[in-house]
Amino acid sequence: MRAIWKGAVSFGLVSIGVKVYSATEEKDIRFHQVHREDGGRIRYKRTCSVCGEEVTYDDIAKGYDIGGGEMVILTDEDFAELPLTTSHAIDVLEFVPAEQVDPILYNKAYFLEPEGSATKPYVLLRDALSDSERVAIVKVALRQREQLATLRVREGVLLLNTMLWPDEIRQPDFGFLDEDLKVRPPELAMASSLIDSMAGEFEPDAFTDDYRAALQEVIDAKIEGREVVQPEEEEAAPAAAVDLMAALKASVERARAARGEAPEGGAGEPTPISAARSAQKAAKATKAPAKKAAEKKAAAKKAPAKKAAEKKAEPAKKTAAKKTSAKKAPAKKAAEKKAAPRKTA
Repeated sequence: MRAIWKGAVSFGLVSIGVKVYSATEEKDIRFHQVHREDGGRIRYKRTCSVCGEEVTYDDIAKGYDIGGGEMVILTDEDFAELPLTTSHAIDVLEFVPAEQVDPILYNKAYFLEPEGSATKPYVLLRDALSDSERVAIVKVALRQREQLATLRVREGVLLLNTMLWPDEIRQPDFGFLDEDLKVRPPELAMASSLIDSMAGEFEPDAFTDDYRAALQEVIDAKIEGREVVQPEEEEAAPAAAVDLMAALKASVERARAARGEAPEGGAGEPTPISAARSAQKAAKATKAPAKKAAEKKAAAKKAPAKKAAEKKAEPAKKTAAKKTSAKKAPAKKAAEKKAAPRKTA
């Protein structure tokens, strides 16, 4: 890390030399504007709208538009004469409970590192601040601008959080705030139950930037010449709930199911999800008797056909038996005639 500012924390009569480092960094994937046909970078020239000439950085000043086409020009000398008493100091004003600082005021975070022989007073302020369970309200001038900030301890290091000024916070002005909307106690109770079912401990590492990861995959595929695979589409957001209580109950049940918990009250009042499951079971139960009835009907159709075939086969068998008996009778009589004379002799 590279220090962006050097100064001192002014703590009563104690001065603690520190270096300031940016505590955060954006991980957004950055792109350049290029010519689609040849990939050439697009450059923008700084030109004057009056004379049309290209202007260098040394010739650029800051201008304040006062309207009517008039501009007040301020130079670096004008800014240098401004009374910034905290230009090289982090001036501690007071110590307040952390919960009294609205998080909407926080802007950017910086780490403070002790410089030179300031390590011992740095550690002293750090430990005293931790024991007090308060944050220090300070003023600091960063990038030619005086800012309000807090000083607190994070992982053994003093952390400076710059803040917005109160007049930089917008006031919400929405029509629904003036409407007389009534929330029924059962709805509030169910919403509270949903919050309880989704309660947990915040672990930042458990969350990832899926869009950035997918975009990096596309870039890597382009680099390696691989086929670009489209990421799986996320499930569509559910439609707006018509029945608020039913939606809340379904949400609670889904949250509990995701945690492997049994529905509250066992087989209590059915929710939209449990009702859908019951309907599926009922449909299966209805299909089973219908299937058996179809099998019986098919068997009933086969039985008469089988009997008819058997009846048709019976006369043929009888005719064949008669023919066989008719053939056997003359042969039997001839044999008896031959045997008769032999018996007489």
